Amino acid sequence: MTDEALIAQWRAEAEKPFSGWDFSYLSGHYQQEQPPWSYDVLVRALLPAADSVLDLGTGGGEKLLEFKHVLPANTQATEGYAPNVLVARANLEPHGIRLTDYNIELEPRMPFDDASFDLVIDRHESFDAFEVARILKPNGVFLTQQVDGRDSADMLALFGREPDHLHVNLKTCGSEAESAGLTLERAEDWAGKMTFTDVSAFIYYLHAVPWNAPDDFNVERYAQQLLQLHQQPSLSFTMRRFMIQARKN
Repeated sequence: MTDEALIAQWRAEAEKPFSGWDFSYLSGHYQQEQPPWSYDVLVRALLPAADSVLDLGTGGGEKLLEFKHVLPANTQATEGYAPNVLVARANLEPHGIRLTDYNIELEPRMPFDDASFDLVIDRHESFDAFEVARILKPNGVFLTQQVDGRDSADMLALFGREPDHLHVNLKTCGSEAESAGLTLERAEDWAGKMTFTDVSAFIYYLHAVPWNAPDDFNVERYAQQLLQLHQQPSLSFTMRRFMIQARKN
């Protein structure tokens, strides 16, 4: 296939629709290693003791709905990424789950009363440990899995970029949780690999996760980097995650 044909194919890939947090289109074209812990298992272990749950940064609600049969009646969620808000509301509200449009970057204080929730869960959403502690009930639990600030540094380097959020790491976030009055029950970090079968899958991924690409990213502007990537035998990049489970004193 000529370079021109490849670029045309990749341009079409970048224009494919993506909504919520559904990566099923990449099935068979993208693999990622998993941390030694299971976020799903940890959530399910905590749910039986919770009469009220808040899911921070629910995306399109897809992950939260995996627990729908064991969620308490008082389950709520937040989402602040505009393209996801309508998707999440449409997915969650038929199940009695209230969605609040909330973006921590625009409004530091969460729109919830003190001591509102037994359990706050958070998969890859920014958080303020003091706000989480405020809305937790006494003896309530905060469980989060986070993307480490060093995540995908080798991917960013393709475009001449360095990670912007190196402060997002287990040490810093764990210390903030303790300063907020939370007791760490479990805290771990991990590094693994994500692998794409081809550049088309990689471009679709960047379309879905634009913060891993330059703000000015498009196929034509970065054609040379993409063509060089096409020649590599493997499209593999480093993932970094950490998790914290903490209880309010």
